[in-house]
Amino acid sequence: MSRILVVDDHDNSRFTLCTILKRAGYSVVEADNGSKAIKILEKEYFDLIITDLKMEKVDGFDVIDFVKNISPTTEVIVITAYATIETAVKAIKLGAYDYISKPMRREEIIHTVQKALEKSRLVEEINILKKQVREESLRNSIIGKSTPMMQVLKLVKEVSSLDVPVLILGESGTGKELIARAIHKHSNRSEKSFIAINCGALPENLLESELFGHVKGSFTGAFENKQGLFKEADGGTLFLDEIGEMSLAAQAKLLRTLESNEIRPVGGNQTIKVNTRIVCATNCDLKRKAEEKKFRSDLLFRINIFPITLPPLRERVTDIRLLANYFLVKYAKKFSKNIGYITESVYTQFENYDWPGNVRELENILERAAILTKSDTIDIKDISADITGVENSNIEHVEFHNPTSLLNLERNAIRQKLQENDWNKTETAKALGISTTTLWRKINKYKLTPDE
Repeated sequence: MSRILVVDDHDNSRFTLCTILKRAGYSVVEADNGSKAIKILEKEYFDLIITDLKMEKVDGFDVIDFVKNISPTTEVIVITAYATIETAVKAIKLGAYDYISKPMRREEIIHTVQKALEKSRLVEEINILKKQVREESLRNSIIGKSTPMMQVLKLVKEVSSLDVPVLILGESGTGKELIARAIHKHSNRSEKSFIAINCGALPENLLESELFGHVKGSFTGAFENKQGLFKEADGGTLFLDEIGEMSLAAQAKLLRTLESNEIRPVGGNQTIKVNTRIVCATNCDLKRKAEEKKFRSDLLFRINIFPITLPPLRERVTDIRLLANYFLVKYAKKFSKNIGYITESVYTQFENYDWPGNVRELENILERAAILTKSDTIDIKDISADITGVENSNIEHVEFHNPTSLLNLERNAIRQKLQENDWNKTETAKALGISTTTLWRKINKYKLTPDE
């Protein structure tokens, strides 16, 4: 049963309207003035508000404004004995659904109420569907089913609709910009611009000009006015990658912007209002940089309201097959190749590699393999020696179709290098082109000992 709040300071009019609505099967609550209506609305939800316009102190316009601020999808019908074009236009601009003049006719009231409730239900259904589509799109845009990535997905879902700064932390290549784009795409700002900039890629003066704009003649080469990325992303999202590389002077100006929602172009003396959401990312320890006075503590507090830490690929090994297949399809299509399979021996190598370059490195490996392969299968021969863990000279003449033979080959190659370097792990890892961590893991895997 739909709930309707009737607001009217005329007792007879209010009584008549409530009687009509109750007989039509609606649940009705009364308020004999605007102040009382607002107090009721602060505590209860209604499907529809019907309000008189001309009331003492708090009038119908105030009621409309309050309703639309707390519940934008709730419809409002205005009833008044003082109908003019001006008041009608003002009520509609504030968000009123329709306008009925007194004296009221029962048929007109019931018809208008039915239409208003129908619109309200349709809007609510559309919003629910949009939310479901956003959530499904979010799940599809972030590849991975591992526990660490499910936690990231949960955080992205929680923060997307909240208009707060987000700080994305993680090693290089973990997909920080992908997460930033997902946050924007599933936020209320999705129809506006997403602008990204690498704060470490530009010198200080150019970075400030890029972010805040400049006025003509403010420095050499400033031949015309430039509005800056904050203004370009107005209403949308600005992604500041590698925020830890920003100079202290630029940090101070960024902090002022975040606190005032205003920018001042380089060389300008006028401030410009902006409504831009900030998402930052870094692969460095900002707390340590703040302790070393290389990053402003007050700026860190301002951007670190909602941190999201991305796991490195070595901590989400169960996602490697999903990611590898995604990149395989992507680059097979790009290079017009009929590649549809990755061998188990390749997956074995992938799952035992520590991926210092993370997902970006995996993508690069699969792109290269898609270029090199002469068949419909990605095999060990198509993969870089950095991944297989042995030098090309050790493996170039070996048949790789047997995973067991490959593993024996790798074991023997690692044992040989260990012996050549008197079991010095650091030198052996360098000789093999792998990290010390990967070497230790393979020593344990193959149960290698100096006594062999």
